[in-house]
Amino acid sequence: MQRLSSLNEEKALWDQFTHRVQDNLELVTLGDESLAEDLSAETETLEREMEKLEFQLLLSGPHDRSDAILAVHAGAGGTDSQDWAEMLLRMYLRWGEAQGHKVEIVDQIAGEEAGIKRAMVALSGRYAYGYLRAERGVHRLVRLSPFDAAHRRHTSFALVEVWPDLGEEVSVSIDPNDLQIDTFRASSAGGQHMQKNETAVRITHLPTGISISCQNERSQSQNKETAMRVLRARLIQLEEEKLQEEIDELKGEHVDAGWGNQIRSYVLHPYQMVKDHRTNHETGNIQAVLDGQLNELMEAYLRHTLGDER
Repeated sequence: MQRLSSLNEEKALWDQFTHRVQDNLELVTLGDESLAEDLSAETETLEREMEKLEFQLLLSGPHDRSDAILAVHAGAGGTDSQDWAEMLLRMYLRWGEAQGHKVEIVDQIAGEEAGIKRAMVALSGRYAYGYLRAERGVHRLVRLSPFDAAHRRHTSFALVEVWPDLGEEVSVSIDPNDLQIDTFRASSAGGQHMQKNETAVRITHLPTGISISCQNERSQSQNKETAMRVLRARLIQLEEEKLQEEIDELKGEHVDAGWGNQIRSYVLHPYQMVKDHRTNHETGNIQAVLDGQLNELMEAYLRHTLGDER
C-alpha cells in the first residue's frame, strides 16, 4: 500500500505537469503578445521542473523513494572536527527543510568544548534516501581554526553515514534474546542538565555489536521505538552490504570501505571551494553549500554513478 501510494503521488505530479504544458501550448496558439512575458516565465519554470522530474526517474533503486536516517560522526581533528561535525549537521538539517522533508534529530552527543561528537537524524520525504546516499563517506574541512590561538590552518574530518528508513516496509528478523537494552537519563540539548527519569534508551544488537542510542523523545517507550527503527535500518543495510561484497568478489572488484574514502573537500582558506573528488564537480559558493544548497553536488554524483551521460 505504501508503494502504491508513492506511485499514485508520482503519477499525479506528471499529470499535473502535462496539463500545465498543454495549457501553455494553447496560450501560445492564441498569438496574444501581451501574454509573451508570462508565457516565457512559465516556460522557464516548466523547464526547471522537467529537469527535476527527469532526474528523479533515474532514482530507480529499491530504496531511493524511502525515508532516510543520517548520522554524522566527528573524526580526526579534535575540537575542530567536532565543530565541523556540527556544521555538517546544520547543513543537512537545512537541506532537509528546504526539500520539505520532516526532519527529526534522533540522538546527539555534544563535544567537550564545542560542536558535537555525533548526531543522528531521521528525514521523511520523497526521495530522501535517493538523494542523501550521495553524501555517504568522509568529508574534509580546511580552514583557519577558531580554536587555535595562533589562528593556524587546520584540516578536520567527519564521517557521514546514511541508511534507508524502511519502517515496517521490509521485515528483518530480530531475536529479542540478541538485544541488550539499557536505559539512562537523557541530557538536555546543551548537555549541561540531566532529566530525573531514565527516558533515554540504548539498544545493543549482540551478534553484530551495533549499538543505537535515542534520547530526544519524551518517553522511554518512544525512544525505544525509534531506536528499534534505526536498528532495523542498520541491519538491513548490513545484509545488503554483505550481498554486495559477495557480488563484488565474484566480479573481481576490490571493495575499500572505511575512513580512507574521502569524498568531498570544503576549503575556506586560502581560497573558497567545495570539490567532490568522485566527480571533480566544484563550486566556489561554499556558504550556499553549508546553508544546505546541496542538490547540485548530489545530482552530479548520482548522474555519475547512474551512468547518465548528459
